[in-house]
Amino acid sequence: MSFAEPEGFGGRTRPRVGARTVAAAACLVLGLGLIGGAATGSWLTGDGGADGAGNAFGTARTLWHSVPVDELFPPTVQGTGAGPGGADRTWTRIAVARDSGCAHAFDPLLYKALAPVGCQRLLRATYTDATQTYVTTVGLLFTKADPAAMSALAARFRDEHLDSRADLMPRPYAAAGTAAAGFGDRQRASWTVAVLTDAPVVAYAVSGWADGRTVDTPQPAADAVRSGATTAPAQAGLGNEAQGLADRIERRLRKTVGTATEKPS
Repeated sequence: MSFAEPEGFGGRTRPRVGARTVAAAACLVLGLGLIGGAATGSWLTGDGGADGAGNAFGTARTLWHSVPVDELFPPTVQGTGAGPGGADRTWTRIAVARDSGCAHAFDPLLYKALAPVGCQRLLRATYTDATQTYVTTVGLLFTKADPAAMSALAARFRDEHLDSRADLMPRPYAAAGTAAAGFGDRQRASWTVAVLTDAPVVAYAVSGWADGRTVDTPQPAADAVRSGATTAPAQAGLGNEAQGLADRIERRLRKTVGTATEKPS
């Protein structure tokens, strides 16, 4: 904030300072002292309000190159109650993609829908369940966007139901010599996409059968996990595979962001 320079006194006569002027000045000094004390208190307690949220947002943006892959995509993920009927799940990581751009990771329409937030880096890993019946690719797209842009994209996905359109599915990551070797676009059975608003990240997962069978009618995970769903992906629990794994990777991301932004005591 800038302050205007005081006007000159004009001549050699100094103005008289009345009691009211002195009192007003004292109040001003007291008020500034209180404001300054409050600001200092917020710095000392770490309660930065919007600044604190901004710091966490900025910290999250750098995690793709500052955090070990095992922290974001652990070798084993426990899914307590994540399966159909509340059954437990255990997922084992079988492949990790090299960090990359987004050019070939999404179907064209999804790529276009995500374009407003930009693509800084994409991290992907593929997991299988304990029986190696199913395979699931989970991804973290680190964007170039600010909080406002992420909120706008999240609102669009919600209002236009973009996360439930089969022509906006993310693509799987298949790795030769693994249970996911045959996990291609035609093998996608269920998926979920979440646009985060507290971090510049789009988290997603896509699941399918490990035997490479094709799927004619994929179903969004949110629909496949509903009670009474009778589609093949729902009956097989592939919605649970995608949703359960995505949820746990997203939780780990938030936990990592929280740990990275903690200030030493």
